[in-house]
Amino acid sequence: MYKFETLEVWELSLEYVDMIYRIAAKLPDTERYNLYSQVIRAGTSISLNIAEGSTGQSDKEQGRFLAMAIRSLLETVACIKLIERRNYIYKEEAQALIPLAKSFSQSLALSKRL
Repeated sequence: MYKFETLEVWELSLEYVDMIYRIAAKLPDTERYNLYSQVIRAGTSISLNIAEGSTGQSDKEQGRFLAMAIRSLLETVACIKLIERRNYIYKEEAQALIPLAKSFSQSLALSKRL
């Protein structure tokens, strides 16, 4: 087992990216190379940065990777707001994701300080 697999924040990232994939799947084909691609890449980047920063890194270096994960998380929030604005998903779906993103962001920031 790798260190990142034991981190609660990594488990949260997996749940979050699953939600991102479910929302992205609802996008029309016209968004395949725009919002779909962007939100998927940003979502997966969260998990990948947590994993990459967890092993063989100094605390400062691990913090840098967690900061990148936070930026990717914020990018997903911006994408979701654009997706909602275009009426590709119901407002309730978007609104359900925002509190989770905020809580997840706080968990990432807390992990960064440890």
